Amino acid sequence: MNTTKSHTKWLGGLAFESTNPGGTITIDAAKEQGGSDSGLRPKALMLNSLAGCSAMDIANLVGKMRAEIDTFTIDAEGDLTDEEVQTYHTFRVTYNFFGANLDKDKLEKIVKLSTEKYCGVMTMFRQFAKIEININYLTS
Repeated sequence: MNTTKSHTKWLGGLAFESTNPGGTITIDAAKEQGGSDSGLRPKALMLNSLAGCSAMDIANLVGKMRAEIDTFTIDAEGDLTDEEVQTYHTFRVTYNFFGANLDKDKLEKIVKLSTEKYCGVMTMFRQFAKIEININYLTS
């Protein structure tokens, strides 16, 4: 069994310093929520985790499958419930591939492998929310 650890230290107010094996970030709330706007938001970090997990898969698979791209970006959005304790109910993940000779079939297969097989964050998120996948092909 693998165990991942993080350490979070209170900095005062609603600000925290949070460390994991890859580095340190500051987490804080918006001013209208009592924070000082000095760091990243906890729920939005979930979007970063979702995109980051899939991005690593995509980068790996693009190389293995020799897909010709110049670069790619991933945009992740999450819709929150209107309840007092807001939780995500829907995510939209958009893959943007840039290049002159994009092989759409190959890139679609790469995205499908990430989103349906390899990305553990995506698998976890599907336990509590709907995930919509979109792909854009853009010339550089």
